[in-house]
Amino acid sequence: MQKNKSAEKRNRQNEKLRAANKMVKSSIRTAAKKVVAAAEGKDKANAEAALHTMMSEIDTAARKGIVKKNAAARKKSRMQRLVNSLGA
Repeated sequence: MQKNKSAEKRNRQNEKLRAANKMVKSSIRTAAKKVVAAAEGKDKANAEAALHTMMSEIDTAARKGIVKKNAAARKKSRMQRLVNSLGA
């Protein structure tokens, strides 16, 4: 248990931030699934649109520190390669 008011407040703040970060990470995973689903369906236009949305979400999360910079770059690269393979 917390022993003072500032520790209690910090705990409340951490819970709110954890929930917000969890929501952002979940939306990134959902966006990635949409890219993969469109790629599996051989729908290049839909896959590119979903990829654009996913990249935007990942960049925002990386800028805020929710996802590490290199992890964001890795996810973007893998999805870009997947979409590029549809055109070849």
